[in-house]
Amino acid sequence: MNESIHEERTASELQDRVTELIEQQTAISEVLRAIASSPHDLQPIFDAILDSATRLCRADVCSLRLSEEGGLRRVAMRGDPLLVSQVWSSFPVLAEKGSHLSRIATSRLPTHIPDFAAVEGDLRDDFWGFRTSLFVPLLKDNEIVGMISLGRKQVQPFTDKQISLFRDFAAQATIALESTRRERQYREAQMALAHANRVATMGQLTASIAHEIKQPITSAHTYAAAALRFLDKSPPDVAEVREVLICIVNETDRASDVVDRIGSLIKKAPPRKEVVDLNAAILEVTALTRSEAVKTGVTVSTQLAAELPRIQCDRVQLQQVMLNLIVNAIQSMSSVEDGNRELQISTVSIEPEGVCVAVRDTGHGLRPESLPRLFEPFYTTKPDGMGMGLSICRSIIEAHGGRLWATRCEPRGALFQFTIPAD
Repeated sequence: MNESIHEERTASELQDRVTELIEQQTAISEVLRAIASSPHDLQPIFDAILDSATRLCRADVCSLRLSEEGGLRRVAMRGDPLLVSQVWSSFPVLAEKGSHLSRIATSRLPTHIPDFAAVEGDLRDDFWGFRTSLFVPLLKDNEIVGMISLGRKQVQPFTDKQISLFRDFAAQATIALESTRRERQYREAQMALAHANRVATMGQLTASIAHEIKQPITSAHTYAAAALRFLDKSPPDVAEVREVLICIVNETDRASDVVDRIGSLIKKAPPRKEVVDLNAAILEVTALTRSEAVKTGVTVSTQLAAELPRIQCDRVQLQQVMLNLIVNAIQSMSSVEDGNRELQISTVSIEPEGVCVAVRDTGHGLRPESLPRLFEPFYTTKPDGMGMGLSICRSIIEAHGGRLWATRCEPRGALFQFTIPAD
């Protein structure tokens, strides 16, 4: 009889443990799904961690704080809407060093308060609205990266099993959270590097860009002088003045367009995917580089497909790739003495990838030994090159789900092509 009862108890305990593990894995799976569906935004990941923690431990409210130099900053809170609203407005966003929360985190151990009414001193006043709480520091290599707080409105102490279960969940959530934060830091570093590359490339075109801006300004000045002459006539030729003023407006619009294109490329802004007219985006870049091509004696021709599939991409990043490829092509032909200097830019619809863009030059071409390393960071064939442009270009295209590659052309020249998937 006793043996049968013991076996039933063992089976029941085993079933409870299996249920706990399933709940824990379900909670972690929800966090991982949030990471997969929102790689660029941390807030949905914070919310997923807290929603899972609230369900896992049957809590009424749950908050997440992350470590920073000044203390622990609250980044998310989930649970009972009324309680969340009360707590959010009553508790400081930053728990400064030396505060009760900061001291709790410093212990690096879960802190369980079964009933705040039984706690003496300021701690009870600081956590009004809760009767039971559990605080679990988030640790990475024993360093405090944050803390999750669970609260219950009624006196209902967390069981040892719940504390152990939540401690394991917090450890796994910390790994997922830190991985996401490192990935975000990496992306931010990539963005900063890409921005620096854009600015550096635009710097190489300073003289040409100045010419692009000076041309419409000079034209506007010429038209304005003509308008004055028409006004000096007796009687004034108002019809001619009107036509001249229209020309002045067109020229100032042209100068403004050049400035806007430069501004969009130099401006440091977060990536933003949108439906982009690929051909129009390419033509804007070719307009910016036109004077540089003329100065170098390069003839630029475009063959842009009339009907391209819809693509979604970051316009500025796509134009950065085109700017790099076009400038590289122009520079590669600057020392060509025999033969024409020709730059061909084309777009074509391809199945099933979407769109293919090609930039072909008639420069000296690519050495066979350089092809395998062409897109490596810091590899360059230019005496004054940094070796980052093509590496950044490939990163941008791959981040959009496409690919970028280069081939040698016969009898000379190079062909760079990249694909962008259709929307």
